[in-house]
Amino acid sequence: MADLHELTAIEQRDALRRGELSSVELVTHYLGRIESHGATVGAFVEVTAARALETAAAIDADGRAAAATRPILGLPFADKDLVARAGVPTRYGSRLMAANVPEVSDPLVDVLDAAGGVSLGKTATPEFGTPSYTEPLAGVPARTPWDLRRGAGGSSGGAAAAVAAGLLPFAPGSDGGGSIRIPAAACGLVGLKPSRGRVPSDGGFGFPGGLVTAGPLARTVADAALLLDAMAPAGAEPTWATAPPGGGPFLAAASRAEPTAPLRIGVTTVSPWSSWYEIAVSPEARAALDTAIAELGGLGHRVEELEWTPGAAYPDHFRVIWQAGPASLPIPDEAVGLLEPLTAWLREEGRRRHVGELAAATGWLAGFERDTIAAFSGYDAVLTPTLAVPPPLVGHYDAADGERNFEQQCQVTPWTSFVNAAGLPAIQLPVLLTEPSAERPALPMGVQLIGRPGGEAVLLGLGAQLEAVLRWDARRPPIW
Repeated sequence: MADLHELTAIEQRDALRRGELSSVELVTHYLGRIESHGATVGAFVEVTAARALETAAAIDADGRAAAATRPILGLPFADKDLVARAGVPTRYGSRLMAANVPEVSDPLVDVLDAAGGVSLGKTATPEFGTPSYTEPLAGVPARTPWDLRRGAGGSSGGAAAAVAAGLLPFAPGSDGGGSIRIPAAACGLVGLKPSRGRVPSDGGFGFPGGLVTAGPLARTVADAALLLDAMAPAGAEPTWATAPPGGGPFLAAASRAEPTAPLRIGVTTVSPWSSWYEIAVSPEARAALDTAIAELGGLGHRVEELEWTPGAAYPDHFRVIWQAGPASLPIPDEAVGLLEPLTAWLREEGRRRHVGELAAATGWLAGFERDTIAAFSGYDAVLTPTLAVPPPLVGHYDAADGERNFEQQCQVTPWTSFVNAAGLPAIQLPVLLTEPSAERPALPMGVQLIGRPGGEAVLLGLGAQLEAVLRWDARRPPIW
């Protein structure tokens, strides 16, 4: 058998079910990978080796009888450090929370444990998950394994770095403005933000307006679908999204890589942030988009330009919602000095707002959701770049000026947050590796496919088709 981390999560699951591999063996292998490479990419803030081995041993002792109802039985993962696990330090990426050890787990932890997963610890996140990069003062930067000078994105940066470096087969993340798709793009992974309400147990620090949902990061579309099946188990009623077609698992949708009936796919590089900030599409982002357009057309799908004019007031209203999260944190005045500058700026700006502004922003974004769904309704999926530029260098973002920092984030990630505001599903696909040069190695560049409400199965099917052609599942970063 190949080194265990070379196998996909599906292959590892099948080896476990056949009895060719034990959960203890698998967990031990990944713990060794974490010890060797975890600090290099800044993936973990807490490793719970003893707990993981105890859980794995209990799974092995119980046998494989429950495998049919526990989709990730015996497979390792790790909790994002915005999600509380009882008895394990949960620091939310913040110096303020250095001593926090919750007594009760968030619901998502219980869901993944019930699905049979084995948590190896906590993956790194920026402070309270607010930035689109993971460089917390409370820890070390999370770095993309493709170029250790560059960041892994955020806020699920540690999770993405871990999966891309072969420290985990897959990992759950959370996404309030792109926090799954951005690090997936920076690390060359598949990352899926489900429809609003699809995953019944988000957990963790969130924002008003229903922006945040949990979802999977993985090296392949099928692996992402397997983890999504564990996160949104059959029988758990989604609060907003529709059930999978026919009630079947998402893995079935991701296992059909052959082209089906032609789908209509709209393409746009329009960003709602362009009414405030200068938004430019880099040559690398354009090349990734053109690659996806060509391959989707080659698969028989109808790909055409989408005419779309988002409301010019989007930046102001989204910022009100984004600032409201930090503004609501129960932070004593004497502890505010421990906040990072960006969080402090968001908190201060949010506290200056009055309740009427929050109500107006919530109402406006509800209309934006309706208008966006209507504008996209003629298409089975909408295609955009994921990032506007290659993954930025660690230290790229202004550490002192919150206003400038926020602008920089929007310029790197201009197409992600509006999908959260609209509640739609979206999948990041790593369609391209840039050509290496004397200045930099090959870097992943991705595209985003946005689906209809409850349309994850269509996105997974399209992703599987592109993966079968482009074979990103065979790519490995230098650290591998």
